[in-house]
Order: sequence, then C-alpha cells, then structure tokens
Amino acid sequence: MTSRKKRANAIRILTMDAIQKAKSGHPGAPMGMADIAEVLWGDFLKHDPSNPDWCDRDRFVLSNGHGSMLIYSLLHLSGYDLSINDIQNFRQLNSKTPGHPEYGYTPGVETTTGPLGAGISNAVGMAIAEKTLAAQFNREGHEIVDHFTYCFVGDGCLMEGISHEVCSLAGTLKLGKLITFWDDNGISIDGDVKGWFTDNTPERFSAYGWHIISVDGHDAQAIANAIEQAKAVTDKPTMICCKTVIGFGSPNKSGSHDCHGAPLGDDEITATRNFLDWPDETRFAIPEDIYAQWDKKEQGKKDNLNWSEKFSAYQSKYPALAAEFTRRVIEGELPVDFDQKANDYIQLCQSKGESIATRKASQNTITQFAEILPEILGGSADLAGSNLTLWPGAKGIESDAAGNYIFYGVREFGMSGIMNGISLHGGFINYGATFMMFMEYARNAVRMSALMGIQNIFVYTHDSIGQGEDGPTHQPIEQLTNLRTTPNLTTWRPCDATESAVAWKMAVKNQKAPSALIFSRQNLSAINRTNKQVSDIERGGYILTSCEGTPDVILISTGSEVQLALDAAKLLTAQGQKVRVVSMPSTNVFDAQNNDYKETVLPSAVNKRVAIEAAHTDFWRKYVGLQGGVVGINRFGESAPGHVLLEHFNFTVQEIVNTVNTVNAL
Repeated sequence: MTSRKKRANAIRILTMDAIQKAKSGHPGAPMGMADIAEVLWGDFLKHDPSNPDWCDRDRFVLSNGHGSMLIYSLLHLSGYDLSINDIQNFRQLNSKTPGHPEYGYTPGVETTTGPLGAGISNAVGMAIAEKTLAAQFNREGHEIVDHFTYCFVGDGCLMEGISHEVCSLAGTLKLGKLITFWDDNGISIDGDVKGWFTDNTPERFSAYGWHIISVDGHDAQAIANAIEQAKAVTDKPTMICCKTVIGFGSPNKSGSHDCHGAPLGDDEITATRNFLDWPDETRFAIPEDIYAQWDKKEQGKKDNLNWSEKFSAYQSKYPALAAEFTRRVIEGELPVDFDQKANDYIQLCQSKGESIATRKASQNTITQFAEILPEILGGSADLAGSNLTLWPGAKGIESDAAGNYIFYGVREFGMSGIMNGISLHGGFINYGATFMMFMEYARNAVRMSALMGIQNIFVYTHDSIGQGEDGPTHQPIEQLTNLRTTPNLTTWRPCDATESAVAWKMAVKNQKAPSALIFSRQNLSAINRTNKQVSDIERGGYILTSCEGTPDVILISTGSEVQLALDAAKLLTAQGQKVRVVSMPSTNVFDAQNNDYKETVLPSAVNKRVAIEAAHTDFWRKYVGLQGGVVGINRFGESAPGHVLLEHFNFTVQEIVNTVNTVNAL
C-alpha cells in the first residue's frame, strides 16, 4: 500500500507540472493543502465520480479558488471525467480546467470560486439547504437527505467581509454538517500576513458559535481525527484550523509568497521531486498503483446504490413525499399545473385592478405562489416589513428547520452568496430581498449567480427617488443600468400588480439564470389591458396604448413612470399628435424577442422616441437613439416625500410634453 504522503504528493506533482506548462497559476495552496485533501477525499468524502450530480453526495467547496489545481488533481485522481490531457490544458481556452474552478465546466466542481470568500458563502448556503431539505423530507428510519458540506478556505477568504456575514449566520443556525478547513499558512500575495491579518481566528469563530479544532495540516492522522470529531458535533459548524506550509515540498520556495502565484520553475520542480522522493522526472506521470488507490468509482457506485435502496424503502412507506422529492430534488421540475395557476392569478390581478405599491403586489404574488410551490425558500436582509417578503405561511428556519424563510439579518452580500449555495444544492426556489440601493453591497454575488447560470430571485424594493425621505443614500440612480447590462441576468421593473405577477411567474420559470425583480415603495395605478396585452407582458415590452396609423412619437416607460407616460400621451393626443405608449418591464426579455415582434412594438420608421424612467438616462439611448429624448435623472437624489421629489426632478406630464416637443423639433 502506497503511503498517504505519496498519495498526497501525487497532487503536488500534478499541480506543479500543470502550472509550469501553463506558465501561470498558484502552486502554493494546492501543495500546502494536499495532505488535508488526501485524508478528506480518501477516507471521508461521500461522492460518485460516475454520477457527479447524485443528490445525496457530500459537497466540497474550494473557497480559495486560485488553488484550482488542487480540485482538478482530486477529480482526476479519484476517477471523474477529467483526463490527464485536461490537466495538461490547465488555463487554456475551452479547457475543462480553467484558472479558477468554474461551475458547469468541470464534472465535480460544485461552484465557481474566484472572488475570495464567495466559496464559504456558497458552502453555508449548501449546508442550509441540506438541513432544511432533511427536515422537510426525512422521517424516522428514512434519512434520505444526509450529507456534509466541506469547505477549504485560506487567509484571504477570512479577511473578506463576506466571511464574517455568513459564518456568523452559520453559527446562529447551528449548521452541524458544515465543516471548514482553514489553510493557516500565514502567506498572501503581498507576503507574510502578520502585517495585515492578526485576528485571533479560532476565538473569532468560537464567538460565532462554531466548534474549533486545531491541527498540524501535514499530519494525516491528526486531520482524520479532527474530521471524526467534527462529524460528531451536530449542533455547531466546525472550523478545523490547519497549520500548513505554503508550497510544501518545494525546498527553496515553500513558506514564502514566492510560490503563491507563480510557477516554481524547472529547476525548483526538479528539486521538489527529489525532496518528495518522487524519482520519475516525466511530467504528469502518476504511477498506476497510486491511481488505483485514489480511484473512487467503485466506492461511489456502492454508496449511490445504498442510497437508492434507502430511497426505494422510503418510496414504499411515503409515496407522496417520495414523488415530491423526485420532482423537486432529482428532476428539478415545477408542478405540472404551475403555468395554469399562475396565469389564473395574473388574470385575477388584472380584473381586480388594485392600485397598490408593486412591493405589495409582490407580497400578494408570493402568498399565492407559495401555495403552489412548496419549494419556495424566501428571505430578506432585515427588511421584511419594508420589502414585504413575508407571507402568512412563512416559517423561519431558525425556529423550525423545516421552515421556508430565512431571516438573514443585515447581510446583503452574505445573503446573496448563501442564495447561490442554496440554488447550487438544489431542491428550492429561493429568493432574497433588500432595498434596491443595497444591491450594491451584494453586487459580486449577484454577478456570480449570473456567471454560473443558476436560478435566484433577487427582490429589490424602494426602486427610485420615489423612495423619499431617507434621501440619496437610499435612492438608486445607476443600479438599474448595472443590473440590465449584467449578462445572463433578467431584470423586471413592473408598473402594477398584473405586471408584478407576470414578473414573478417568469422568474420562477427562469431555472437557468437569476432574475432581479424591482418594486416600488409608493402606490401605483392599475392599468387597463386587453387579454393580448396581458399575454404580451411576458415578452418584456408591449404596446399599451396606440393610435390610428403610424405614430408620430413613441413613449417608452417602466414601473412607476408608466402611468405618467399614459397621462402625457393623453395631453399630446389632445394637442393633435399621434402617440404610442410602450410598457417595457424587462428590457432583457424584450431584446430576446424576434425582430418581427420588436418591429411591431418599436417600428424603425418611427425615430421620434422618448423614454421615461426615474433612473439614469444613458441606458435608454439604445432604444431612443441620439436624436431621441429621455426623461430621467443623472444626479443623486434628495431627502423629501417621494411625490415632492418626483415633481422636483421633473417627472411630470409637462416635462414629457416638453421633451417630445424638443425631439419633434430636431
């Protein structure tokens, strides 16, 4: 039997060879954490290389994602569909081994990790999903949801503010199946961290309510004992503090930042092979006996089969629960009647014609959809009473693990990162809410959601200067442009209850990408529509009112300004102009329509166009052109009642008329 050290050294060999061939990369972390990884993946991790998506697998997250060759080595050695050629193509175009782990590129990679701290936030989300799913589905003697989340973090992850947000909440929620390994090597890109990171990390995590274990990160038996201890603690997450040497094995560069983010060099690789007692100088060559000991395909199949047998017994005793688990978790499908029930509710909204704030319309929709979708897992960053994300059936998971709502506290960034983890885990449609302005705190996690192409519903209320008295710190200006121009993110800004319900329906159905739903604080008028207009809301933009023949001017608007556009159209019509009003709740969805449809809504022959939205004007130039007009706002707001501010900043019928007249004069 090959020694543990030699199996760990296989990681080190693949790491330094791949990075040297690529002429870039980070050898330090993989080489330093190889011993920890060998114990975890060799003795504890429950997974099936032949079925990377098996629902009851343990999750492994490499939060310090720059150390990507660690996970690529582990996946390759244990038998995933990741060949030695893939390892040799590290950091190359279209390879399965990009510079940082990318979700969807590599079988076995659970999440994209590049921004430090993102991975630990995802891991907390995965652990929440496991605990809540287990509480909802497990029954005595039938534990069909029973897996751990393991996460590697470095000093950089723990310096990032998001780690404080999510690890604090993890302790509060008593996530006993979350086990984190801190690579305590004392080195970052700039050198020894003593100059900028002197936290007492064990005490910090103890204060969060975590279980703390400290070990030598190169002592395999101590690591194994620590994992056993961690698994036995069921009411606290565990932090295993692993004292390591960065770049372990490199005689001249280990222990320093010289091996953090650059290839070791040919001479140092030769010296490292000698130090590790690895006589074969052939690059990327791993002995067959080491491959055989690393291979987890047979064990994975056995574990998967054991689970299948457990699930069969569960099906026999709890057929309805098993069918629901299959739909939600294994197949990831919506209820078969969702479309019909959602459409019925949309029609109800239209017929009722309530003039309410769209945040209230959103709450009404959540209440309705939660009855259809037991997989809904909602939440808010401490503003539930303002963004109206609670509903009568909401139950906080902090008091009932089988609940359906997360009180995230004031943690906008942490909330969004956790949401990514919940989505990646599977089994839930989750949403999280804050004021639109505070999307800024969460921006990176929102981008990561879009980058990975995973479903999340980001609910943002208080969407403009109409927010009012709280002033410019709370009033978004440029944020809509930010969201709309994020690839793979669909943004909706509805104008009334009907559009709000449609936005929610489309977000629920958008299972391969995140959605941002933007809602008002102030009450908005209900809009009269035909059945076709109601149907056309789903196309992102549609004709709300028109005229005989070709319009002289087209008014384009969203959200709270749609009624203003309609009022202006009446005055312009009275003045003898032919006016069309287009409501465009989602520019992203409208842009994806075929050209014929877009031409019917915005005919190219009509170049007199004016956009109206209480947000930055520049975005709208793509629709109105350089000769068109935009009634918007290009400065920060003020503190005053919302209706006062809207008038002060010229969101008035007369301003729209004046703008139209200016455009007509060009």
